[in-house]
Amino acid sequence: MGNGKISRRKLIKASAMSAALAGTVGFFGPFQATRVYAQGQKKPIKIGFTCDASGQYGDSGQDDLRGAQMAIAEFNAKGGVLGRKIEWITADTETNPATGSRVAERFITREECGFLIGAVHSGVANAITQVAAKYGTLYLNTNSSAPSEAGENCNRIKFVWDGNGTNFSKATVGNAVKSVGKNWILLTNDYVWGHTTSAATKAQVEASGGRVVDNLLVPQNTRDFTSYLLKIQQAKPDVVATAVGGDDIKALRAQVAQLKLDGKPAWINNQQDWPDVWGAPDSLFGVFGTTWYHKLPLPGVAEFVKKWQAAHPNGPIPVPGNVSYNGYMATRELLRAIERAGGTNNIKVIKELEGLKVSAGERMQHFDAYMDPVTHQMQQTIYLARKNAKPADKTDLYEIISWTEPKTAMDDGAAAKCKLAAYEQVPTFEL
Repeated sequence: MGNGKISRRKLIKASAMSAALAGTVGFFGPFQATRVYAQGQKKPIKIGFTCDASGQYGDSGQDDLRGAQMAIAEFNAKGGVLGRKIEWITADTETNPATGSRVAERFITREECGFLIGAVHSGVANAITQVAAKYGTLYLNTNSSAPSEAGENCNRIKFVWDGNGTNFSKATVGNAVKSVGKNWILLTNDYVWGHTTSAATKAQVEASGGRVVDNLLVPQNTRDFTSYLLKIQQAKPDVVATAVGGDDIKALRAQVAQLKLDGKPAWINNQQDWPDVWGAPDSLFGVFGTTWYHKLPLPGVAEFVKKWQAAHPNGPIPVPGNVSYNGYMATRELLRAIERAGGTNNIKVIKELEGLKVSAGERMQHFDAYMDPVTHQMQQTIYLARKNAKPADKTDLYEIISWTEPKTAMDDGAAAKCKLAAYEQVPTFEL
């Protein structure tokens, strides 16, 4: 049909047939579903969680899932959304874009999920986006922090909930150039998040009067950083800025600490995800960014932590962190948007999310947050932290040293790169 509106059922059947003929429907990895659909009930709203359970971001992917599950449980305890229970399904996307595509295709065409949630690796997130866009399926990218996700890889059906590399760089770099030194080395995971985050850091360094003397590219899944650290020792920079994530950053931090390089040069580790820090707290060093901390002295934080602990009493991490927080907040706001839209019509829900504003109190942050309707990235408080020298308990690993309001940390280059399709070009459906 010329207006872009097409039957959801026809889309699913056509895609499933063509994929089967091409031999691409095959699904790999563990598969888990929770069903709450009982006879006589309204049809549930079904969500597919595209969360890593293995690979470089396996720990973060499962923490993301724990936060999202908590939001769904809260809604289901109150009768669901518009009288409809929430049903969810998940599978391991393996920190692998090809697997992410297969999982997304299955969730949409065979499981009839109207919404997809979850990602940490930006390559996986972009792969899922391409699949979701074919069907008009809403996709919430909860924890990928590549600037490209709200820039050149933005999409009308995708909403980005984490701070990105530019946000964190704007909160840290200028002050570090002035207070620490002008000569910088970048240490960069060799994929899109690493490249775009280091590019944002380089721009901020140069704008502040500093210079990048080298950019060392680190393949994903690197465990021996000896050669990189020798180059850093020889170059003697004032600052090393890393864009290294997941299991890689844990290995890097351990080796930096062993070589006693954690004091000089200064280190800026862009963003540190809570599962990675909890997995290796003794090697935490430098200044880094985050979007939330479980010890923030703000109303609602302590109560949220208790609810999270009650929901996950036997989990591998005893308290929620930024990744679980993002998963919870994204899922909660999706379900609220469905309520405001009065149903699951994807265009109506998209428009509700594009107009989203959330008070600082509800976000448990220092400043009000809002969804940028141009880039579909959540604009929120950006925190800087360092290792806590005087922890109140064994979970108190951070000392929050500053918080930056959204307009100051905003990635102001994203809008020019982001081209959202017109609503009329998005396939429409209501489940």
